[in-house]
Amino acid sequence: MADLEHIAHSLARIADSLERLAPPPPPVTDMTTADAFVWHADPAWLEPVPVVNRVPLDLLQGIDRQIAVLTENTRRFAHGLPANNALLWGARGTGKSSLVKAVHAAVAIETPEARLALVEIHREDIPTLPRLLARLRTCGRRCLLFCDDLSFDGDDTSYKSLKALLEGGIEGRPDTVLFYATSNRRHLLAREMVENEQSTALHAGEAVEEKVSLSDRFGLWLGFHNVDQATFLEIVRAYARRHGLTIDDDTLRTEALQWATTRGSRSGRVAWQFIQDLAGRLGQRLT
Repeated sequence: MADLEHIAHSLARIADSLERLAPPPPPVTDMTTADAFVWHADPAWLEPVPVVNRVPLDLLQGIDRQIAVLTENTRRFAHGLPANNALLWGARGTGKSSLVKAVHAAVAIETPEARLALVEIHREDIPTLPRLLARLRTCGRRCLLFCDDLSFDGDDTSYKSLKALLEGGIEGRPDTVLFYATSNRRHLLAREMVENEQSTALHAGEAVEEKVSLSDRFGLWLGFHNVDQATFLEIVRAYARRHGLTIDDDTLRTEALQWATTRGSRSGRVAWQFIQDLAGRLGQRLT
């Protein structure tokens, strides 16, 4: 009898130890608690984001066409009408991800009945898209699925599953989910990947077709490029006005151009970095 009690006690201790070693179950996400979420693949759960890091739509300068096209596409989706997946490609810091987040906010305010949610998936979690889509399919909300800085290098083959999920899979994309991605590359695949495929393909055109076919899954291609000097200065002035920075226009212009020269480019990101530096030197907070 004493031996049985000893064995039972030992088993209980082992069970307690295993429970402590086992990872806790992922939190259950209440999709009504926020309008933006981040997908975590391991453990699989959607983390609510109470405050999204974004700028108002009216601060985005020099991309009027891109704003109009993406806003209209998103508005149609919010109303339950047909809409296209979108690829925003081009130079770094030109407002691609800022536009996605700003458009989501603007359309969500316009159409509260749509309960439009923004869901971000990280590039490295693309292989878990099927699991995420299964959750979003039944979440009861229309969702903009957003991947920032999407591209594929080396031996990465997850782009093939992305192609199937965007258009060609058996289940396909749920009607309540739209996919927006940003990338510095128009065709998402690295040049060396295409060259490697060309060297092994039976027909030279096969690799090129493979390269283009991924981008073709996106119905909208929106290009972004470094802005000219006048647009760069207007971005800087818009930020300065919005945040009430006390500086005369001539000084603002001179210092902004000097800042752009040292950075070697003109973009919305460079303009914002200048504004942060300027506000710090002026001893003013950015509200």
